[in-house]
Amino acid sequence: MNLACSTCPVKERAACAVLSDDERDALARAGRTRTLQKGEMLFAAGDEDAACATLVSGVLKVATITEDGEEQILALVHPAGFIGELFRPFSEFDVVALTESKLCVFARSDMESALEQHPALTLALLRRSQEDLHATRELLALAGRGSATQKVAALVFALAHAASDSPCHPSARFDLPLTRGEMANMLGLTIETVSRQLTRLERDGVIRKAGTRGIELLDPAHLSMLSGREGV
Repeated sequence: MNLACSTCPVKERAACAVLSDDERDALARAGRTRTLQKGEMLFAAGDEDAACATLVSGVLKVATITEDGEEQILALVHPAGFIGELFRPFSEFDVVALTESKLCVFARSDMESALEQHPALTLALLRRSQEDLHATRELLALAGRGSATQKVAALVFALAHAASDSPCHPSARFDLPLTRGEMANMLGLTIETVSRQLTRLERDGVIRKAGTRGIELLDPAHLSMLSGREGV
């Protein structure tokens, strides 16, 4: 099934936004819509000719398995993000849905043809890749950043920004896409420490937890200060 570009929620933010309506519709006809359930894999390390995709909704993780058999999360992909290793014979990492996720999926050969036909799309994907690389570096740097309070606050702040439609302001209400264990894995902390820090943020009136995953930002300025990102 193809996704109608006119109703796509990320049509103004995805790389394909640089195309005309006709060009975008033609590209969409070459792809298909795919929905992944939580925990379902888009592709695994070693898969040949893995597909390319734009994430329409949900959150994905890019992960690898260490020599000790532990999963290491290398990046998170949020709506409008592009997934796929163009010009490589196989995927180097696992890409797994953290939540129910909808994607606009293309065969690698179709995407490479589209890049040849539309130089503006090539530039947009390059720009998107640079932004995603910066976000990934920021994410990986959290493990070496200060105290447990600072690490957890920085991760929550980053996830709030990723969940927002605005590039300037974090989302006031969002669902944590990561489990406590995944957060601990990324930050180099224990699950208990992550839970204590989230409880502390709630007790101090910085956030309010809603159910298992829901987070409401009550004091984003204070959260930014705790994360070491004053003025962001």
